[in-house]
Amino acid sequence: MSTEQPNNPLHGITLEALLRRLVDHYAWHGLAARININCFKSDPSIKSSLKFLRRTPWARDKVEALYLETFG
Repeated sequence: MSTEQPNNPLHGITLEALLRRLVDHYAWHGLAARININCFKSDPSIKSSLKFLRRTPWARDKVEALYLETFG
């Protein structure tokens, strides 16, 4: 069984790396303006955002979609 995912543009990119790149590009206020998530608005940090995104699939989907739209 092959573990490669040639059709998945996010394959090999960790959620932390993805989030850090978005924060570097947009900053927290820019992310909050594009995706209405409290963890981006109220005292944002990588750690708290990762915790929220890992347990909230709809929010993670939005962040991944923004990443693909921006850097894809």
